[in-house]
Amino acid sequence: MPKQVDHRERRETIARALWRVVEQRGIAQASVREVAQEAGISHGAVQHYFATREEMLVFAVDFASAQTSLRVAEGVSALGDPPHPRDLLRVMLTELLPLHPDARTTSRMSAAYVLEALHDANLHARARDGLAHGRDLVERIVRQAVADGHLSPDRDPATETHLLLALTGLTPLVELGVIEPREALTAIDQYLNRLFSKGT
Repeated sequence: MPKQVDHRERRETIARALWRVVEQRGIAQASVREVAQEAGISHGAVQHYFATREEMLVFAVDFASAQTSLRVAEGVSALGDPPHPRDLLRVMLTELLPLHPDARTTSRMSAAYVLEALHDANLHARARDGLAHGRDLVERIVRQAVADGHLSPDRDPATETHLLLALTGLTPLVELGVIEPREALTAIDQYLNRLFSKGT
């Protein structure tokens, strides 16, 4: 009997090929043909799983986000139960920076997606909603930290959330070699230490 193709697995294979094209050559080179060549399958086979380049890109970004979430979950599982909010935020922030190969790949994929979304109304809405969801998650952690007494009650959760997410702006500095990864980690640790310096 012919081997049954796992459609989810094949779509993930194509997504990983797209990641590699974006990481190595940039989003401008991420055509269906280039991705098919990178994946080692035919152009028609890619189109069988993704009708359009946009559909392929959306799946690849969603898959990248899911992989980041898995890495965050693994990092959180190594913390105490319940984890201190400082440690939880550190895991989340470090996984959003290109500090190891997997995170670098997903970081570049996310950056490419944002650039595409700036000029595509459908992608714009999806990207905005995704970022808003991530931002809201961080704010919930900050609000709970205030409620639990880890942060001073005079801290504004919305502002603190924005300042925490601003640390992900270290990404281009790391990517372009302006600073070393260890310097980015030092900045994150020092900021979190200051933020939670009056915690319990």
